[in-house]
Amino acid sequence: MANDARIVLQQRLTQQLVMTPQLRQAIKILQVSRAELETLVDQELTENPVLEEQQVDEKAEGPAEVPTVDTQNGTEEWQADGEPKVEEREAASVGEIDWKEYAENYSNDFHGSLGHGAASDDEDRRAALENVLVKRTLLPDHLMWQLRLSDFSEQEKEVGAFIIGSLDKDGYLSIQLEEVAFLVDSWPDVAIVERVLARIQEFDPPGVAARGLAESLLIQLRQLGLDGASLPARIVRDFLPMLESRRFDRLARELNVPIEQVAEATKVISVLEPKPGRDFSDADTRYVTPDVFVQKVGEEYVVTLNDEGLPRLRVSSFYRRMLGQNGSPEARGYIQEKMRAAAWLIKSIHQRQRTLYMVTSSIVKFQRDFLDSGVSQLRPLVLKDVANDIGMHESTVSRATAGKYAHTPQGTFELKYFFTSSLRGGHGSEVSAESVKEKIREIIAKEDARKPLSDQYIAELLGKEQIDIARRTVAKYRELMGILPSSKRKQVY
Repeated sequence: MANDARIVLQQRLTQQLVMTPQLRQAIKILQVSRAELETLVDQELTENPVLEEQQVDEKAEGPAEVPTVDTQNGTEEWQADGEPKVEEREAASVGEIDWKEYAENYSNDFHGSLGHGAASDDEDRRAALENVLVKRTLLPDHLMWQLRLSDFSEQEKEVGAFIIGSLDKDGYLSIQLEEVAFLVDSWPDVAIVERVLARIQEFDPPGVAARGLAESLLIQLRQLGLDGASLPARIVRDFLPMLESRRFDRLARELNVPIEQVAEATKVISVLEPKPGRDFSDADTRYVTPDVFVQKVGEEYVVTLNDEGLPRLRVSSFYRRMLGQNGSPEARGYIQEKMRAAAWLIKSIHQRQRTLYMVTSSIVKFQRDFLDSGVSQLRPLVLKDVANDIGMHESTVSRATAGKYAHTPQGTFELKYFFTSSLRGGHGSEVSAESVKEKIREIIAKEDARKPLSDQYIAELLGKEQIDIARRTVAKYRELMGILPSSKRKQVY
């Protein structure tokens, strides 16, 4: 008997998170840095006519505070994991909201709540002023200024400008002189290019426009009055790889000079700049404005949010009045849509600040010893610890700490800095990786420069302090801190 073909109809009940544009925006606002948030708000102010900025000296037309997330609405829309909850009825319920009434009672003028602005008269509050970005002179601008002041022909200036434009961020010239001669419009001879390059190499900063490290160091030595016959110049020109490996005994034999003279020569070389363009790089210095301030008041640490620079948003009263007037369905629909977007933006910003406040407060609770005593007392901490403490999801804590900075009595740190892995300490205790790095740094700082300590010996010293750490872990931490191995730390004087 042939099998019957059957169609089986099954029903299955599943939960699915619908990633609406509003949810996507809320998550983005939580994750972005302070500078990115300011840019985003400026963009929204430009694109949404219903949204406007309330000036500081203006009186709010309605209640100033945003309904907190502890209210019934907040609990429904923001769950313990910090992510907005989406109901299937969302689309219908949103359309039923009285946006005119809602807008009258909704602004992000929440300064004064959650510790906002409480440190305005404190020294820590003024720390934000120290982070004002000052435009630095870039290397090409600095060199072009010198080129214009020099006695060059028009063709030589053209060649000089091309050379300056071809330097990398460290001030080195990687292009061949023949290529420069070919690419410059006036087609100069290679001899002219070489002559112009030699003069640019006399510009400030010393060692600029060299075609390699050795040439740059030789230029700097020449500007110090040390010619090619001097011992430092001989070492740089003929034995640079040997110098980098710190084989001083072999250098002394090759140069047929006492090792003490080699030591003195290396002292001179050590003060030279291997990257002449370093001081003119705009990427070397990062300017940050703290998102939160942590200050000690009495015996307690107080967390305050830095709202400086974040505009106070509200819904325009003009459009609220328009919504109350009889108009075309299209006009009313447009205003309602823009009010909905404005209200969601304001609420998302408030939720971002609230989450940031809660996360920072939890970090302060866990890392109080660090705030009191410094890096050596930084305790192991993972995202899950803070997430469990404040009842949020780990992903929310991760988003809230990325690119956010706290100004503390110990300095300004990215919030992610406070999350560090652990190593086994004495009596079953744990110590943070950052505190171990600090101990390694202190041990190396106190070592005899003539007999630097090996990674294995440092691991043994830490073992005596009940810190269980392998040699390769010491090497890894040392490299992360930019500290050379013992073979390259050795000094002979």
